[in-house]
This record gives sequence, C-alpha cells and structure tokens, in this order.
Amino acid sequence: MSVLIEPTGGPTGGPAEVATTTAQRNRGLGDKVFAGLARGAGLVILVALAGVFVFLLIKGVPGLSVAQVNYGSFSSFWALVWPLLWGTILIAILALILSVPFSVAIALFITHYAPRALAVPVAYVIDLLAAVPSVVYGLWGGTTLALTLRPVIQWLTDHVSWFPLFKGPYAGTGQVGATAVLVLAVMILPIITAISREVFAQTPRLHEEAAIGLGATRWEVVRLAVLPHARSGVIAGIMLGLGRALGETLAVTMVYSSSPLVTLNVAGNSSPQTIASYIANNFAEANTDRRAVLIAAGLVLFAFTFVVNFAARWWIGHAEKRLAR
Repeated sequence: MSVLIEPTGGPTGGPAEVATTTAQRNRGLGDKVFAGLARGAGLVILVALAGVFVFLLIKGVPGLSVAQVNYGSFSSFWALVWPLLWGTILIAILALILSVPFSVAIALFITHYAPRALAVPVAYVIDLLAAVPSVVYGLWGGTTLALTLRPVIQWLTDHVSWFPLFKGPYAGTGQVGATAVLVLAVMILPIITAISREVFAQTPRLHEEAAIGLGATRWEVVRLAVLPHARSGVIAGIMLGLGRALGETLAVTMVYSSSPLVTLNVAGNSSPQTIASYIANNFAEANTDRRAVLIAAGLVLFAFTFVVNFAARWWIGHAEKRLAR
C-alpha cells in the first residue's frame, strides 16, 4: 500500500521559494529602473551637446562670410582664427607638459609611497583644488603670480632669449603667456591627479605581489605592474585636463591679454592669445556682425576640442584591446 505525501507548500512551492521569486522580481524591476535612468542621463548629455552645436552652427556660420572690415586688421575669418587656434594649442600643450609629470608623481606618491596618515590629507587637498573657481585662479595669477614671476621672466628674456619661448621683448608686467601657462597647469593638475590616483589604486594586487615575489623593487613594481595597467586611465585623465585647458576662459583672460599672433614666444608682450580669451575680451563691445564672427570662432574651438577628445577615446580603446590580448 503506497501513501502519497503532498508537499507542504502546495503545488506552487514553499514560502521560501515564493520569497525568492518575489526578491528576484523586485531585483529585476530595480535593474530596469536603474538602466532606464542611466540611459536617460546619457541621452540628456547627448541632447545638450547637440543643442550647443546647433546653436553655434546657426549663429556662427554667418560670421564666416562677414565683410572684411569687421575682421579688423585681418583679411579673412581664417586669418583671424588660425593665430587664435595656434595660441590655444600652444598654451594648453605647455600647461600639460608642466602639469602631467607632477600629477602622475603625486598620484603615485598617494597610492604607493605615502603612509595612510599622510596620503589621505594630501588626496583631500588635491580634490579641493579641483573645486576652486576659475575666477580665483585668475585673480591669483593676474596679481600674486604675475608679480612673483617678473624677475624670473626678465632673467629668461635676458639670458635665454635664443630659445623661441623666451624671446621677448618683456616690459616687466608679468602678465604674459608664461603666467597663463602656469595658471592652467595648476588648474588641470587636480583633475589629472584624481583620475590617475583612482586607476593606480585599481591595479590588481596579485600583479604587484607577483612582482615583489620575483624580487622587484618598489619602483620596478610601479614600472612593470602599475603603469602598464593604468596607462589608458592616465591618458584619459590627461585628455580631460587638455579639454579644460583648451576651453578655459576667465582665468586666462584675467591673467593676460594679447594679440592673435602665430608665435612661440610666451615670455614677451607679444604672446599668442587663445580663442576663449579673445571671445571674452571682445564679445561685450561687439556689434551683430562681430558677434557672429566670435561665435564662429567658438564653433571652431568646439569642433577642435571634439576631434581631440574623439581621437583620444579611439586611441584609449585601441590600447585597451592590445592590452587585453
């Protein structure tokens, strides 16, 4: 004689199984909501970027064909923009050359050399630098830093004038391109440092321990295990810093004002000017046609910055694929 024993929970399963199914359903709903919010946030960024581009295109294209008289001493729009674009690139690249070594060194010090009691406050101070407004950097650069650099720039123009960057002549104000380079270097330093610090901290601990087990010194561990793993992240931080340097307006405008020139000289009174500072200096007094010219210059800067960031992202993705192999 056989006895049929029916499960306690009935045909749908016990209470534990029901609770598990409900938790899975709630988790799936949460994942869908989060995915929708993340997708929406990404679309908002794309829409805002497209809106800025459309505005610059509509308002700036007429500036490409404004009558010659509205360009001042320049024969055409591009004769005006090329010197400005050159000045923007030169000032930004020089700022990167100064800032990147310090940024990477500080990030390595925080993550691999400094004791925790020192690393935490140093990292906190670096993060605070990123929150300082541009106008504060401009005030500091245009007053204190410019005065401090006067004898230094004077000495460079007197003794190193054979080098194109310090050719001069120098009138002694301190408000020249070299001061703007230093201000931008300080401004982008916390950005590059923060990102580099995060990617250095993400290095697999197993890789570092394996290098130590093979007898590597601390520097060899950094060179062989940390830097190769973090290379793409450091480059991403550098490109973010470059984008900040290319588009910075207020600080550069407050530090110095010069003429659009194609020159390497950043220690003399004829230092090159950036697109952003040129727009800021001329927009308030510009008439309708002149504003169209300035907006067109902004369109050129927007397009150039977009191309630079797109190329950087492509290179980073290509490098990551090579590392994965």
